[in-house]
Amino acid sequence: MGFSFSKKIGIDLGTANSLVYVVGEGIVLEEPTVVAVSLNDGKVLAVGREAQQMLGRTPGNIKASKPMRDGVIADYAVTEAMLKYFLRKVGAYGLMRPEVMICVPAGVTQVERRAVLGAAMEAGARNAYLIEEPLAAAIGAGIPIAEPSGNMILDMGGGASEAAVISLGGVVTFKSVRVAGNKIDESVSKYVRRKHNLVIGETTAENIKVKIGSAAPSSKEEMMEVTGRDSITGLPKQIQLSSHEVYEAMREPLGKIIAMLKVVMEEVPPELSSDIIDKGIVMSGGTAQLRGFDRLITQETGVPAFVAEDSQRCVIKGIGIAIENLDIYERSIKR
Repeated sequence: MGFSFSKKIGIDLGTANSLVYVVGEGIVLEEPTVVAVSLNDGKVLAVGREAQQMLGRTPGNIKASKPMRDGVIADYAVTEAMLKYFLRKVGAYGLMRPEVMICVPAGVTQVERRAVLGAAMEAGARNAYLIEEPLAAAIGAGIPIAEPSGNMILDMGGGASEAAVISLGGVVTFKSVRVAGNKIDESVSKYVRRKHNLVIGETTAENIKVKIGSAAPSSKEEMMEVTGRDSITGLPKQIQLSSHEVYEAMREPLGKIIAMLKVVMEEVPPELSSDIIDKGIVMSGGTAQLRGFDRLITQETGVPAFVAEDSQRCVIKGIGIAIENLDIYERSIKR
């Protein structure tokens, strides 16, 4: 009996959310990348959604932590615990050790690569593979990455945004900036605090961004009621926030993403530049769904930009396709 029954699993360990794909089953899990740890004995109490509900609401002896920062492992032990939890949850534990593929940002160091592979092996993988995030996003967005022509992908998650030009199954040039969903939320909270003396939590800031946020100034003004704590009196207070204010608040972080995009475009070999002008920039990741962001990029770069279908899941779909077809994507994968 060979090992033909061992599961093949793809994991997108994101700064904000993690997704798990099982070959033959599809995406089986999508949870926030949060782990609650007991400070007394270091035991993991909850992972994912359950742990997220504890964020900002924990008693002193429980710490809800986010093991990934800016798209890389910030806390090794917690990351390993999280991977273990995922493998158990999808029933890939015990005798049948699974093959696991995890994506990493294109710019991670050797040390960070080894950390991810090590965490996967410790968590119970039989073999662990790494795929670079822009490649996974491109595969998931349906871009034919193996062809000898340039494709540009801008992948924006929770912790980092990466722009990459891909040709012949590899990354030709890339840049990443540690600005994405989280930093955009942060700029919203800072603005609300500065302008309205109102302290709001992470979740509220994200809700504001999703509901009335826009990357390009919108013609019609939308309003939203926001509740938080008055930074002067310390008491609960409610304000009306306008979509124009949110646009103002987000301008700086969005500008940083666009500046990074321009640097990549300047570094592209001329042969590939013309390909990109023809095909445009494909946007993937959760932040790609920000209203008007595609328009803003087109305006700023002069190159058409469009949001990939199901952009939040491009990376996990790409990992799934790659682990299912290891032989085809061999050149693009590190073990």
